[in-house]
Amino acid sequence: MVYVEVPKFTVKKELIKLPSKRTALIIVDMQNDFAHPNGKLFVPTAPKTIKPISMLLKKARENKVLVVFTQDTHYLGDPEFNVWGEHTLIGTWGHQIIEELKPKIPEEIVIQKNKYDGFFGTPLDSILRSRGIEYLVITGTVANICVLHTSSSAALYGYKTVIPVDTISALTDFDMYATLRQVHFLYKGILTESRYIEFR
Repeated sequence: MVYVEVPKFTVKKELIKLPSKRTALIIVDMQNDFAHPNGKLFVPTAPKTIKPISMLLKKARENKVLVVFTQDTHYLGDPEFNVWGEHTLIGTWGHQIIEELKPKIPEEIVIQKNKYDGFFGTPLDSILRSRGIEYLVITGTVANICVLHTSSSAALYGYKTVIPVDTISALTDFDMYATLRQVHFLYKGILTESRYIEFR
């Protein structure tokens, strides 16, 4: 057994006030195949994030904050199935966003993506810039995969990122800690908890 010490990172536990008109709430891949116990690639810690994500979603809707859902989307024969097996196949129950977080269409935006990164090959950056967005609150699953890849692109595109740690889920503790370390150290994102976020 090899033990690895987790480098320090800070989770900010004080009120964070974000400007409603310049902030977007990003909900990454909270789909049945990942967040429901009957899903094909179920993340056991994902259900615990539904309540805090719902709370943030309610705050965002009340304050007219832009809400964007990413939706992992695959077609028959996708090469990614060689890695993970078939999942989030378009048109299936597993592809759908979980009932508790259903987007309000057309007020809220759903970005279908076929890679880990919500920005890669999608109009996400264009949509955010056209609305003057500067801050992104990023939530969802899986922490070290789609959440981290989306967060890294967000930072590299110049957005200020906030990650509420109680709203992301991972398959292992190692994956979670590695994600938080990367966001804090490499991308200078703010780590916090959902209860400390306010939209003004």
